[in-house]
Amino acid sequence: MLLNPLCPLTTAQVLALKATVMLLLTLLIKARIRIAAFSALGFLLLMLQTLVFLAVSGGLVLAAGGAALVALQQRRSQAA
Repeated sequence: MLLNPLCPLTTAQVLALKATVMLLLTLLIKARIRIAAFSALGFLLLMLQTLVFLAVSGGLVLAAGGAALVALQQRRSQAA
């Protein structure tokens, strides 16, 4: 780099600024990738939680339906 007498910045300062900008850009890109990855992970966990909730509620519906059928059969056998 050429030294400009009108510019108070030295070559070392300019190189330090360039290195700082590159470091900050790298950290920004890394943060964006991390945010995207953990957003995807959060979405997958939300879907898993929803599927588990639906499976448990479906099992409860089946258990309640089975209990109602057993109670109905017991009433029919007692009435006969």
